[in-house]
Amino acid sequence: MDRSSHTRPRRTAPFVAVAAATALTLAGCSSGSGGKESEEGGADASAGKANTPRMKVALVTHQAPGDTFWDIVRKGAEAAAAKDNIDLVYSADPNAGNQATLVQNAIDQKVDGIAVTLAKPDALKEAVAKANAAGIPVVGLNSGLSDWKDLGLLEFFGQDESVAGEAFGKKLNEVGAKNAVCVVHEQGNVGLTQRCDGVEEVFEGETQILNVNGTDMPSVKSTITAKLKQDPSIDYVVTLGAPFAPTAVQSVGDAGSEAKVATFDLNKELTKAIEAGDIQFAVDQQPYLQGYLAVDGLWLYRNNGNYSGGGEQPVLTGPAFVDESNVDVVSEYAVKGTR
Repeated sequence: MDRSSHTRPRRTAPFVAVAAATALTLAGCSSGSGGKESEEGGADASAGKANTPRMKVALVTHQAPGDTFWDIVRKGAEAAAAKDNIDLVYSADPNAGNQATLVQNAIDQKVDGIAVTLAKPDALKEAVAKANAAGIPVVGLNSGLSDWKDLGLLEFFGQDESVAGEAFGKKLNEVGAKNAVCVVHEQGNVGLTQRCDGVEEVFEGETQILNVNGTDMPSVKSTITAKLKQDPSIDYVVTLGAPFAPTAVQSVGDAGSEAKVATFDLNKELTKAIEAGDIQFAVDQQPYLQGYLAVDGLWLYRNNGNYSGGGEQPVLTGPAFVDESNVDVVSEYAVKGTR
């Protein structure tokens, strides 16, 4: 592939965003932890595998150790890699500087494409620019919707966090909430900030912000508990990631609070909690779809010159609400680790 040919052509008007997903064949995959690289060769894929030249794609995220949300993103990416005859190299680090180093590592490996999250865009700006200078196409996913075009990415797949936050705030109004605390588990993460800002923009009650250390779950629990004891009028705890919602439920119990818990993001444990009534609802941004479309988008670009969203508009994967009315349908897929 002549990487120098990936410069985006001029367009007179945005194209309609189209995400093409063909029949998927899931391949057996090896497990790895954040910050370490592992390769998915797609050896177990049987039907529907592309016969295009082998590609090597790097997926670099800001996953923190133990955050199962990213396992779902990775499964989607691995499914696309198996179908598209791609060697997928996954690496992650919640520290933005370290994540930038991982992008540089991918450049040094001369990969054919990079999919990256931009939770802290300024810290990734230089690394992305180096990838572009090396002629390596870069797409964004999950975080960085406001910055992907400025950084020169080809495409973006994810959720508009401000829109999701506003939808959450509207939902709080509908259920009659009066005082909500928005629990931020990673300070400086622009997507989390946008979620809370969106809630505050639309929610007619009081919105409080509580910063916690998301890498230390016992600390998260004690901090939320202390906040609930300090302010008994809080009637909703809003967590910004699925792993933190069950912990918030424990905090409510420890504080003797009457507050209810709702959250952004989803996993199989959370669907069970919604079914049990412990958690009221969740916003699903479909992380499996984000990983799948990011990797598949790079394959489509290399083999057919396609830009999802025309290179001008993001491809939105959320928000969608999961509550007692539809959790039974979603839980079937959550058990498989794909929702």
